[in-house]
Amino acid sequence: MEENCVLGVKSSIKGYKWLYRSKNEFDLKGIERKTDIPDMLTKILLSRGVKFGDIDKFLYPTLANSLPDPSLLKDMDLASQLTVDAIIKNKNITILGDYDVDGATSSSILYKYLELVYKKPEIYIPDRIKEGYGPNINAINSIYESGSDLLITVDCGISSYEALDFAFKKGLKVIVLDHHQVEDKLPKANAIVNPKRIDDYSGTDMLAAVGVTFLLIVAINRELRNLGYFKNKVKEPNIKKLLDIVALGTVCDLVPLQGVNRLFVNHGLKILKQNNNTGISALIE
Repeated sequence: MEENCVLGVKSSIKGYKWLYRSKNEFDLKGIERKTDIPDMLTKILLSRGVKFGDIDKFLYPTLANSLPDPSLLKDMDLASQLTVDAIIKNKNITILGDYDVDGATSSSILYKYLELVYKKPEIYIPDRIKEGYGPNINAINSIYESGSDLLITVDCGISSYEALDFAFKKGLKVIVLDHHQVEDKLPKANAIVNPKRIDDYSGTDMLAAVGVTFLLIVAINRELRNLGYFKNKVKEPNIKKLLDIVALGTVCDLVPLQGVNRLFVNHGLKILKQNNNTGISALIE
């Protein structure tokens, strides 16, 4: 048997030689160590670009060692402060989301969190046929006339110049949470959180919108805790329970399952198994 042949198979049916895809053959030699990870799995991970020292972290990611600090994202602290201010002052918040799975799950986790710490926000999902994608002037006007003080767009808004300019003129405060490609010009908004901004150096540009939204929730929760909000107002929610929805949006948006995305899906599947979410349970059935 050749040393580097895979599973004892020397070649394919057409005669092509099967080799590990490691760029560094040294990585594939002398990898024996005291570990529960099978030798074959180690070789596969190395061949897929996982560094030897990162294998444990890749297979068993934890929130403690893999969740990035939300403050690393441009405008995240500003978005958190605006939302916390609205919560404390009992302002009205509206979430405007995209109609796909990423947008729906982003809207869902933000709604669920705000409902627990403050009150039920409004949700506006544009009609796919009549209104198209993202914020539009009629939607903004409806949100304004309903008495909303803060508009948070999720999975949309980064290219909605006309609609958000209209919102700005109406006096609405606007937070944009998005992950789509950013043009040179940014729309008018009080805070724009998008890891694809050219001035964002967080290294989280692989995130789906639901991941960006979850990091905002982490930031809001941290700020409320620091202010002593959970001692006097409400019980601090367990935001880990939202990860089943985060995993759903992450997988459905087809983003790479690497880094923090892998973390979200790994832990989200564990939450999903607990069968606590009525909607997801219905989908499973």
